[in-house]
Amino acid sequence: MKNILFLLAFAASGFGANLRAAPVAPRPAPPAPARPSIIFILADDLGYGDLGCYGQKKIKTPNLDRLAAEGMRFTQCYAGSTVCAPSRCALLTGRHTGHGWIRGNAKLALRPEDVTVAEVLKKTGYKTGAVGKWGLGLEDSTGTPQKKGFDQWFGYLDQTHAHNYFPDYLWRFDPVRNFEGKLALPGNEGGKRGQYSHDLFTIAATNFVRINYPQLDNQLRPFFLYLAYTIPHANNELARKSGNGMEVPGDAPYSAENWPQPEKNKAAMITRLDTDVGKLLDELKRRKVDEHTIIFFSSDNGPHQEGGNDPKFFASGGPLRGIKRDLYEGGIRVPMIARWPGKIKAGSVSDQPWAFWDFLPTAAALAQVSPPEGMDGISMLPALLGKPQKGHEFLYWEFHEKTFKQAVRMGDWKAVRNGVGEPLELYDLKGDVGEANNVAGKNPEIVEKIEAYMKTARTESAHWPVKEGRGR
Repeated sequence: MKNILFLLAFAASGFGANLRAAPVAPRPAPPAPARPSIIFILADDLGYGDLGCYGQKKIKTPNLDRLAAEGMRFTQCYAGSTVCAPSRCALLTGRHTGHGWIRGNAKLALRPEDVTVAEVLKKTGYKTGAVGKWGLGLEDSTGTPQKKGFDQWFGYLDQTHAHNYFPDYLWRFDPVRNFEGKLALPGNEGGKRGQYSHDLFTIAATNFVRINYPQLDNQLRPFFLYLAYTIPHANNELARKSGNGMEVPGDAPYSAENWPQPEKNKAAMITRLDTDVGKLLDELKRRKVDEHTIIFFSSDNGPHQEGGNDPKFFASGGPLRGIKRDLYEGGIRVPMIARWPGKIKAGSVSDQPWAFWDFLPTAAALAQVSPPEGMDGISMLPALLGKPQKGHEFLYWEFHEKTFKQAVRMGDWKAVRNGVGEPLELYDLKGDVGEANNVAGKNPEIVEKIEAYMKTARTESAHWPVKEGRGR
C-alpha cells in the first residue's frame, strides 16, 4: 500500500512511473520564450542504418522519419565513443576520450570538477531532468545525476542493471517529494514482468514536459530533458540463458515475419522507441511549445552483436565497417537528427562532421551563455541554422578494452590504430566510407600528421593507461 501511495505522488510530481498523466484542459499558447527548451533523446546501440530516414527498409520508424523530415538529418555525426559510458561522458561534459574522466565502461564516477551540460543550463535558469540510463556514477558517489546538475532524475545508475528491462527497482531523485533512492516496481517483484522500463521512461518524459513546459506560471522558464533510452541494447544475461537477449514485451508488428526471433524482437524494440518518440512530440504540440523546443536524437554507439542479434541482418545506410567496440565508422558514426520548427530548415541534410563533445557548447549557445573553458567541442548552432560552420581541425577517439586503440578523423581522412605498435591504417572517406582500402603507404605526409595528433590529443590517466595487447 505504501508503494502504491508513493507512486501516486510520484506521478503528480511530474515523473510518474506507472500512471498516465491526468488530462489537463488546454491553455492558449504562451508567448515565445527568449531561449528554446532542449531535449536530447539518446538511443542505446542503435546503428547508423537502423532508421528509415537513414535507409532502413525493414524496420518501421515513421515518427523519427517525420522528425527528420521536419528538421535536419546529419550524415557525418559521431558518438563520443564506441561503448556506453565514455560516449555519455563526452556528450555531457564536452570532452573527447583523450581528455574525459571516463574513457571506458567502468564503475567510475564523474568528479565535482567535471562540469556537465545540465550544470551549465541550470545556472542560466533552465529546469533540468534526466530519464533513463546514466552510467556515470553509482549511488553515494560524486557522479549521480542530482549532483551533476539535474533537478529531477529517474532511471538506472548502473549500466549492467540497465540490461534488465523488467527491474525490481529504478533510481529516483525528487526533491519536491523529498525522495532520493530506490523506487520499487511492484509489477516486477518476484520475477513478474509487469512494468517495462522503457515504457516507464516515456511516461516520465512526457510528464516532465507536462509539468515543466514554459508558461506564464513559471515565467516562461525553458527546460532541458536528457532522455537516455536503453532500447535496443540487449539483456546480455538473458541472452546467455536463452540465446535471445532482445527483451521486449512482444514482437509486434513483426510477429508474422520469417526472421530469426532476436531480429523480430530488435525490430519491435526500435519501432516501440519510435512510437514513444511520437508520444513526446505529441505532448510538445499539445502544450503548444513544439516551436520553442529543439530536439536532438542520436545513439551512443554503433550496433551490437550481443543477445543473439546479428547487426548485418538489418544492415543499411551505407556499407559501414565495424560495429560496437570498433573505431571504424560502423562503431562510432551514428544517426543525428535535430528539429526546431521555424529555425532549422525542414527536410535539410547536412554532411557537417561533428561529435558528441560538440553538444555542450551547442547547448550553451542555444542558452546564450559561454561554455566552460577547456572544452574539446565547438558550437554547431551555425550548422543547425544553415549558416557557415567552423569545423574541427580533427576529431579524436581512444578505446581501452583489451588493448589501446586510437582513431582520428581529419577532413576526409580517417585513421585507425588497433593496438600499441600496430601500423596506422588510413582511409579516404570521401570515396571509401566502408574503410576497405588502406592507403597509408601512399600518403606518408598524412600519416605523419595524424601520428602527431595521436600523441598530443590526449592526456595521461591513471585509470586509463596505455596498455599493450593483441589488436585486431
